[in-house]
Parts: sequence; C-alpha cells; structure tokens
Amino acid sequence: MSYEAAVHAQAIELNKMCLEMTAAAGSGHPSTALSLGHLVTVLMFSTMRYSPDYPDYPTSDRLVLSEGHAVPIVYAAACKLGLMVGKDPDNRRRLKPEDIKTLRDWNSELDGHPNPMEGFPFFDAATGSLGQGLSVAAGLAAAARLDDMDKRVYCIIGDGESREGQITEALDFIIDQKLNNVLPIFNCNEYGQADRVSAQQSAEKIKARLEAAGFEVRTIDGHNPAQIKSAFDEFCKRSDGDEKPLALVARTVKGWGSPSMAGSGWHGKPAEGDALKKAMAELDERRVELTSALSGADAFTIQPPAEMPEIDDRAADLPAFSEVLKKYDMESVLHSGKLATRKAYGIALRALGHANKRVVVLDADVSNSTFAETFRKDSALARRFIECKIAEQNMFSVGAGMSAAGKVPFCSTFAKFVTRGYDQIEMAINSGANLKIVGSHAGISLASDGPSQMALPDVAWFRSFTTMRDHRGNPGCYILQPSDAFAAYALTGVMAEYEGACYMRTIRPETEFLYNDDVVFNLGGFEVLNEGRDVLLVACGYMVHEANKALNELDKAGIAATLVDAYSIPFDTEKLLDLANANGGYVVTIEDNYGGGLGSAVADALTESGDAFTLQQMFVRRIPKSAKTPGELLKMCNLTSQDIVETTMKLLQVA
Repeated sequence: MSYEAAVHAQAIELNKMCLEMTAAAGSGHPSTALSLGHLVTVLMFSTMRYSPDYPDYPTSDRLVLSEGHAVPIVYAAACKLGLMVGKDPDNRRRLKPEDIKTLRDWNSELDGHPNPMEGFPFFDAATGSLGQGLSVAAGLAAAARLDDMDKRVYCIIGDGESREGQITEALDFIIDQKLNNVLPIFNCNEYGQADRVSAQQSAEKIKARLEAAGFEVRTIDGHNPAQIKSAFDEFCKRSDGDEKPLALVARTVKGWGSPSMAGSGWHGKPAEGDALKKAMAELDERRVELTSALSGADAFTIQPPAEMPEIDDRAADLPAFSEVLKKYDMESVLHSGKLATRKAYGIALRALGHANKRVVVLDADVSNSTFAETFRKDSALARRFIECKIAEQNMFSVGAGMSAAGKVPFCSTFAKFVTRGYDQIEMAINSGANLKIVGSHAGISLASDGPSQMALPDVAWFRSFTTMRDHRGNPGCYILQPSDAFAAYALTGVMAEYEGACYMRTIRPETEFLYNDDVVFNLGGFEVLNEGRDVLLVACGYMVHEANKALNELDKAGIAATLVDAYSIPFDTEKLLDLANANGGYVVTIEDNYGGGLGSAVADALTESGDAFTLQQMFVRRIPKSAKTPGELLKMCNLTSQDIVETTMKLLQVA
C-alpha cells in the first residue's frame, strides 16, 4: 500500500472513532476533529519521535493542541496506538479502541479538553481556553534549547482562534527567540462556532501575517498526505541557527469525509441516530474512493525518542540573606536596616540561579523595576533569563510550557499587569504547572503612579485558588506577601522548593527590617510580632509596618494587642484561632488592596470554627488616585496607623 493510501485509510478510521466517541459522550466537537484527521495521522503515526509506552519521556517530540476542543482526534489515535495513560506514572494502563466510549466520563483519562493531570501524559498542558497553546509550545521549545535537547514541538491552532491577541504575542516571541524547533500549524477549516471565520482569519491573511512576523510559511492541503509529509519533513530538517522559523497554513474541511457534517451547524454537536449512520456511511464511501485497504497502520513507523542525556539538576540550599549581601558587596544594606522587598526578590533570584539549575526567570520588559534584572546581569545565569516583552499572557503560558519541561519558572511583572494573565494562570494551575508568579509595585504604597499601576483586586482573585485543592491535594495557589527583605528573600527560596503554583506580591517602598536570618518562613505560616491579650491585629505586606506603628498608641490607651504578620494565604487556621481566642475573640485585619483577600480568609476561618468572634476588616474601599507619598495614600484610604488605632478602639468600645 502506498503511504498516501495508508494515511487516508488511517485518517478515515480515526474520524469514524471520533464520531463514535462523541456520540457515546453525548457532547464534543466531531466536525473540528474530522478536519484534523490527516494532520494527526501523519504526526502521530510517522513524524513525531516518541514512544506510546512512555508518552511523557523527556526527549520526546511534543504536540500541543491549542484548539483543545478537537481533542477527540488525538484520543482516537491514542486508542489505536495503545498509548499508556494514568495519573500514576508507575501504574499506567494501555488504551484500547473500546476506550473511546469513555470520552468525558468523570473517571476517564479522556477528558473533555486536553489535560495531562487527568491521566493523559501525551499532553503537557491543559488547553481549550483558546489562544494559549502556541505560547505553551514556545515554552517547551525554549526549555529544550536550554537543555540542548533535539526536541521538536508541534502546535495545532484553529483559524478562528488565531484572532486571539496571545497568538500574536507567541508568534513575536518565537521570532525574538529564534525558536526553529517549534512548528505552528494553523488549521484553516474556515468555520468557527457560530459561523464562518472573519476574512481577517482566512488562510491568505494568516499566511501574510506570519510572513510579516518573520516566518517562512508553507500553505498545504491539510487532507493531502504527500503535502503534509513534505511540510513536516522540511521542518524536521531545519537546524538551530539564523534560519527563519517555519509555519504551516493547512487548508482543511470542517467535517471532512462527511458532506452531511461539513461546514456550520455541527460545532459542539455530536451526530446521533440516523445522522451518525449517514456520516459513517459517507466516510466508508470516501475510504472506498481513496483506498481499498481496511487499515494503513502497517505502513507507518514511529521513531523512538533519543536517550535522555544526563542533566545536572541538583539543588543546593539557598544561602542566608546576610551572607549573600556580603558576597555581592551589598553589606551596606545590612547597616541601613531597610530594603524594598522587590530588590530582595532580585537578590534571591540570583542566589537561587546558582543554587538550582532548574530555575529560569521570565520578565515582561520591567526587569529593572521587578529587579529580575539582578538575575539577567549575572553572566553565569543570563542564558536562563527570558525577556518576554510587554506580553504578559504569553509569558505565563510560556512559563507553563517550561514547567512541563522540568524547569522552575519565575514570571515577574508589575502586580497590576499580572491581572491580564488570569485566564492563562488558571489554565496553568489546571495543568499542574510549577509556576511562580511575582508581582511588584503591589497595593497602594505605589502612591505616585496612581491606580492604573496598582494591583488591588489581585489578592481576592488569587485567594479563590487557596480555597480549593489541586491535583496533588495542595492548595491551588499560595499567596505570599512579605513585609520585609528577609521575608521576601526567604519566601522566594521556599517558592522554588515547592511543587505548585505561588503568587508573591512585592512593593516599591523601602521598608525596615523586621526579621533576620534565623527566622524560618513556610508556606501556610505566619509570624507573631507582638503578643497581647485584648485584640488580634492581622496584617500583611506593607501594612504590617503600619500596624506595628499602631501598637505604641494602643498601648498608651491601655490596649495590649497581638500583631500577626500573615505573610501566607492560606495560613495555619488552628494557630490563628488560638490567638484570636487568647485576645478575647476580637480581630482586626489590615491589607492594602480591595476586599475579598486576607480579611475574607480570616473571616472564613472564624466562621467555620463555630466560636464567637468579632471581626473588623480594614482594606481599600475606594478607587485611589495618585499621591506623592505612600503616607498620603494610606490617609486617603483610611489605612494609617491612626486609623488602625481608632478602628481597634471602636471595636473594643473604648472611648
């Protein structure tokens, strides 16, 4: 049998499996899947270097399905090939053709959209929220380059999806980084969900956009086996150098092989009953037309991946902050007694880079403000710094890709700009990504730049992830708000050691040291800075200093307050409840962001205990404006030390 006939036969068989599995599930996207039958056949049966027995082997070529709703076609190929699946790497099973009937079942590895954490390790990241896959693919490719691995990364993108701005961010990133080992494949079937795609997403316009960005582009018939193989072979021959990255524009038919399912009307709608029988019959007719063979599997050979090279990824302990300052000729900082937490973060990154070779640093054109530049400026670390420019969404998804490749990515930008990547961060968390996010210039202490640069709703958003458990059984994300440089330095190291997502807020103002090298910081912990008996003050970040100032005034009024630096959310609930009870059940929370953050976390803890408590939350209750000093902003938002004193006295009903 010719290779071309074999591809047609196999693609038609996979397409029929897609129809069966979506019919069994009662949902899914069969028509999009059918448009990819030939592309996926050539990829998974003869082009990609991987092993169905070890689908996540580190040196394997990777496939990122950005248009995740088309996943039935990949599942069909996986069932045909007997791909190994399962959440436990030591206890996996081989897929069988009958497994197609389990699509979207609650206990099935064949989830509605791609997700490796649900037991399908052939994929590296959760996709389906459109526009993100190419960035993930770029992250995988960038990590492969750092590890000197000859790994190729393929990414399938829908034509309608290509309108997403993040696609442009990813294309620019691939050109900037000269990533010739990633191949964007645009599936141009001309239809979105509701209707035809815009003329701006036509195959011709996509090709022009790609060429303008700097790609070499090949336009192919996505159902012509010879053209598909030729294009993939060209990509495989490319070397890492100054050669332009390659991109494919594949003209396809949505619902290929079944005229009754072609075009609009079947997006997200499985064929059932007579419609299913008709579609199956149409595919059988196409098989007779294109090949007389029942199967083309024997004509294919899957090349195995290369042996895993030895990579030294041993991690040493992070040295003490004082030692590092002396080593970097910054001992004057110790004598000054103060340092901004954003600067301490930069120092920690540099020390971490030397202690842990898996650490990589990504920044979005603000490294001289986040102080990630401290890592970049170290010549021994510069190769592991990746400048993502003003494209935060791409940065977080690239980080997710690098995490999937075994790196520990720290992604930093202004905390305000982190909000642009909420969807990308959520998808990374769904993927189980070991992502470390650091937002600088957080809260109202930024002052003069005004609210357009202040992160204010960020804590509430991230806090929602602290209330659930991820696939490993840990909080979906930890929020860290260090109040001084020692805490920021130590918590950066703690983030690197932890396998999972973390978000740390740093601030611009210089703050006084509250701690020293002897203090141990842990995820879920907090520090008691002062012990009293009348009221519990729970503060975080910059507001710890303001609460500390309030202690003297409260003491003069005869009020002995306990002050807690709640640098982590979630925190040790039982320990906090003990402190609240020891202070008469009176609690005041203080934070420099909008509500729904620390105060809400404490409120939940108090409520769930079932005991009687009285809580007053202090947070930013208005849209702030610019001011010349942090003190003016605190006054504007009623968060000064005097406001804390007055709120506390009112709570305790002290005149």
